[in-house]
Amino acid sequence: MSTPSHLPQAIATILEEQTGLTLVELCRACAVRADFIVALVEEGVLAPQGRDPHRWRFTGVHLRRTSVALRLQRDLGLNLAGAALALELMDELEAARERLRALGAR
Repeated sequence: MSTPSHLPQAIATILEEQTGLTLVELCRACAVRADFIVALVEEGVLAPQGRDPHRWRFTGVHLRRTSVALRLQRDLGLNLAGAALALELMDELEAARERLRALGAR
């Protein structure tokens, strides 16, 4: 999900983290069935707020992760477990990049 150029990165990040999408809204936004989202939650790819699927709330981060998982499956032919692993590795890579940026800023 790209950040509009007129929004500072910090504001865009806050908005992305606070968006409250229901399961139905996330399904519509990603053009997937609910069972796909449920499978992502069960695999640990998504961690929505709420206990029951009808009460789950998702953020913009979840929307982006769902989109990436879909692309990994479609474009690379990964199964759900493979997509989950790839997302985890991508998260670790981003965290390492953030640490390097922080060290470089000193």
